[in-house]
Amino acid sequence: MTNTLRFPPADPAVAAAHFSAELAFEADPDDVVRDLRAGDVEGFRLVETRSAEAFARAHLPGAVNLPHWEMDDTSTAGWDRDLVYICYCESFECNAATKGAAKLAALGFRVKRLSGGIRAWQAAGHPTEGATENLDGIACAC
Repeated sequence: MTNTLRFPPADPAVAAAHFSAELAFEADPDDVVRDLRAGDVEGFRLVETRSAEAFARAHLPGAVNLPHWEMDDTSTAGWDRDLVYICYCESFECNAATKGAAKLAALGFRVKRLSGGIRAWQAAGHPTEGATENLDGIACAC
């Protein structure tokens, strides 16, 4: 038997449930940028979960900055509970978005995490805002 198929695939119904559940937790950068370009941003807000310094250097268009370590009842008091908050950070190697999404969910907000963070966003050729368009040398800052 091949290495690829050493573990058999799940039953199609089980696989459909698994992958649908996964999509409930993740947002794709291409889907988000299509919505931004179409001006269809009702229902969600992008949240940069790294430091204010990292946000100032480069962030996704229209994002707000709230570092995950500052998330609490007070810092989110004015936030709309009807929105879905899409948390992002540096990359797949950074877990600031996961920490932020977990904190926001614990505070009662609906959340998703942006797949791949700002690095995947830029690698796909999507625009960023801030002091620099070049992310080289920008550390995780989480």
